[in-house]
Amino acid sequence: MKFSLIYEAQTADPSRAGDHKVFNDIVEQALLAEEVGFDVIWAVEHTALTQYAHMSAPETFLAYIAGATKRIHVGHGVICLPPTMNHPVKVAERVATLDILSGGRLEVGFGKGGTQQEAGTFGYDLEELRPMIDEAMRLVPRYWIEDVVEHHGTYIDVPARPIHPKPLQDPHPRLYMACTHNPSLADAGARGIGALVLGFGGPEQVAEKNRIYRKAFAERDPAQQVGARPTEHLAALCPAIVLEDGQEARRIGIRGQRFFMESIGHWSTNGKMPLPDPDSWPDDLTKTTEDGTSVINAHIGSEQITVDFSNPAMAMLNPNHAYGTVEDCIGYVTRLIEAGADEILFLNQMGTVPQWAMLETIRNIGEHVIPYFRTGPGAKLTAKTDAQS
Repeated sequence: MKFSLIYEAQTADPSRAGDHKVFNDIVEQALLAEEVGFDVIWAVEHTALTQYAHMSAPETFLAYIAGATKRIHVGHGVICLPPTMNHPVKVAERVATLDILSGGRLEVGFGKGGTQQEAGTFGYDLEELRPMIDEAMRLVPRYWIEDVVEHHGTYIDVPARPIHPKPLQDPHPRLYMACTHNPSLADAGARGIGALVLGFGGPEQVAEKNRIYRKAFAERDPAQQVGARPTEHLAALCPAIVLEDGQEARRIGIRGQRFFMESIGHWSTNGKMPLPDPDSWPDDLTKTTEDGTSVINAHIGSEQITVDFSNPAMAMLNPNHAYGTVEDCIGYVTRLIEAGADEILFLNQMGTVPQWAMLETIRNIGEHVIPYFRTGPGAKLTAKTDAQS
C-alpha cells in the first residue's frame, strides 16, 4: 500500500512571481513528504493551461526532487506522448537517465493530455490522438530493453538506432496510464500496466473502476502487454486538507476544489467557462437546496460532482474528499482502500490552498494517517489489500 502526493502546480496568481512561489512551495512540501513517510511524489504534465496546471516540465521538476531527496520515489503522472511534444526516443532517454540518477526511484505513467488547448499547441486534434499514443506507448519500452530498435509505424518512423542509457530498474520502471473514464481503465488492464485514477468521483466510482480494471488485467492477452514488466496497481485520487480545525479544513478544501473545477472547466470547454476568480467568491461556497441539504455542485469534464455538507460530523462519509480532521481523513482513505485502491494519491496543492495548510496537511497525514494504515488499526486492511494485489 502506497501513500503519495500528486502535483499540478496550480496557482491563482499566474504571474512570474506566482510561478516562482508555487514551485518553491512545492519543493518545501516534497521535502517534508519524504521526512514524514510518503512513498511517491507524482507530477502531471500540462502545457498552456493558465492557473490549472503550470507543471509543464515535470522531467525537470522530478529530477530536482530526486536530487534533493534520498528515499521517496518520483513519478510521471503522466508523460504526454504526442510525438512532437515528447518524441519516444527522447522519452526513453530522459526516463532512463532519471531512473539511474535517482537510484531506481522512478515510476512512469503515459497519456495524451486532457484538452484541445494542449493538443493544438503541438498541431494535433485531441480526438485523433488515441492510436498515436498507443503506438508511442508500446515503442518507448523497447528502447529500454532492446539494443537496437527500428520502427516504421503509422505515426512514428525511426530508423534502426541504439538508444542509451538503459534504466537502472530491470527491465524498466513500472508503467502506468492516466485513467479518468471507464474505457481507459479497461485499456490499462488489457495492456498489463497500472492505472492512475485521476477523478473526484469518490469510493463508489473507484470501486466500479477497480472492477473494470481488475477484470481487464486478469483477462489480458500477454501479446498486448506494454513493456516487459506487468504491473497490477490501481492508484486513486484523494483530495485532502487535514487540519486540527476540521471546519476550517473543509472551508479551505472546498475552495481549492472549486478552483480546480473551474480552472480545468475553462480549458476543457475551450474558454466557454471563465477562469476562476477567487477574490470574488464568498467565504462560504456552500448553498442550500430546496430539500434543505447544503451542497456545492460542479463538473469536472463529464463527471457531476456533489459535495454534501449537510452533516459536518459525517464528513468522513463524503464521497468526494478527505477535508477535515485526521479522523475524517482516515475514514475516507479506509473507504478508498476498501474500494480497491493500492495507492492513495493525495491532492492538496489546489490553487487557493495556502502553504501553511498544505504543510500542516502533509504533516498530519504523514504523522497520523499513514501510521494508522502501516502499523496501527488499519494495518490489517492494507495487509489484506497488499496480499490480494
